[in-house]
Amino acid sequence: MPTTHATAHAKAGMIARLNHPDYDRWASQIKRTGGCRQPIHLRGKVDHYDPATGQLLHRYTTRTEPDGILRVPCKTRRASRCPACAETYRADTYHLIRAGLVGGKGVPETVTSHPTLFVTLTAPSFGAAHTRREHGGKVQPCHARRNATTCPHDRVMSCTTRHGRDDPRLGEPLCPDCYDYTGSVLFNALAPLLWKRFADSVRRHLAKLGGLLLKELRHHLTLSFAKVAEYQRRGVVHFHAVIRLDGPGGPDAPPPGWATPDSLTRAIRHAAKAVSATAPPYDDQPERVLRWGDQLDIRPITLSGDLTEQAVAGYIAKYATKAAECVGTLDRRIHSLETLDAYDLREHARRLIATCIRLGALPDLAELRLADWAHMLGFRGHFSTRSRHYSSTLGDIRADREQHARDNEITTGRLPFFDDDTVLVISEWEYAGKGHSIGDQLLAAAITGGCR
Repeated sequence: MPTTHATAHAKAGMIARLNHPDYDRWASQIKRTGGCRQPIHLRGKVDHYDPATGQLLHRYTTRTEPDGILRVPCKTRRASRCPACAETYRADTYHLIRAGLVGGKGVPETVTSHPTLFVTLTAPSFGAAHTRREHGGKVQPCHARRNATTCPHDRVMSCTTRHGRDDPRLGEPLCPDCYDYTGSVLFNALAPLLWKRFADSVRRHLAKLGGLLLKELRHHLTLSFAKVAEYQRRGVVHFHAVIRLDGPGGPDAPPPGWATPDSLTRAIRHAAKAVSATAPPYDDQPERVLRWGDQLDIRPITLSGDLTEQAVAGYIAKYATKAAECVGTLDRRIHSLETLDAYDLREHARRLIATCIRLGALPDLAELRLADWAHMLGFRGHFSTRSRHYSSTLGDIRADREQHARDNEITTGRLPFFDDDTVLVISEWEYAGKGHSIGDQLLAAAITGGCR
């Protein structure tokens, strides 16, 4: 739960809730939200009718609930907004990714024999930035240069500091005036397009390696993947992806014999260098071609060793709940430069946001929607995505959990058992707000032990 000071007003609200006759039901709602910081308030009812006679068999209404509302989890993926709901999202993503590596959730266990690689695609450099380097377990100087040059802004382009993990300078440019802020936000905006073209290029190269036309490839091979976007401290995204080769139709069939880890590696290396995305020209600036960075990491996933299926699933699931917070930006939209002064932002993040808003006002760049996504430093793609055949879906996992909860309610007698095929269900719901009062925040934190 968020930090709440136990003021006299908060204590009075907490005492009033504790002494209310429906406290037990309120506490039950809070427990069912799992410690959600900002539960959604719903008002409405659910009626069960016999379709043959029109008889009302059962009615649930929020009129009998505490405050006349039902509290449900907000279900956000952002850990910065609600750690409890983000943890549920992280766990669901973990099981989704792992199922695509070892089976389960509708994926056969034979998928472990399919060629599978863990790939990291990075962004290019937009200027020297403070970084933490390690070699042989020892931290190295940041940017040590024996004959360091001086930039046009009279700054020495060198840093001999051995930065700690939490050093606030990490990601900050050595010279902010030399740093290519425009290139950084344009790369973020075009990163989803780069990924699409990368995946298409991998398929084309695989078809070439197999002696096939691209249109014939789907009859022999399926490229399955799951990916997540991660922000680097300098404010640009890079992608971590699990890429797997299946037979036609998905993981139920093995890929052809020529589709090996080596051929997949060759296709990935080719695609990473071949694809590009072009930002349109604006004002007096020409169009700009953006590509992936030079650093490309391709590693096989094994059932034992350093890069196991559990490690990969945990790694991707962790970043699925993050956004651009590590850069020092906000987790909600920013509407104008004037509002920036109200926030305690790092100067680097402030410049990136200002660049998004400035470029977003230009008609030639309107389709990139940079101003709308300034808080994300230009990136407007989905953080966690998967191809259709990779494994189960988050929706299926959530549906299974909801069905389990419903079965438990029926078993304990809280809900009557009806055959869904013979009962007409009519639901009426309306949004009635969200969050907790100050007193309820204190009490909810005590009940759930804070966030998970």
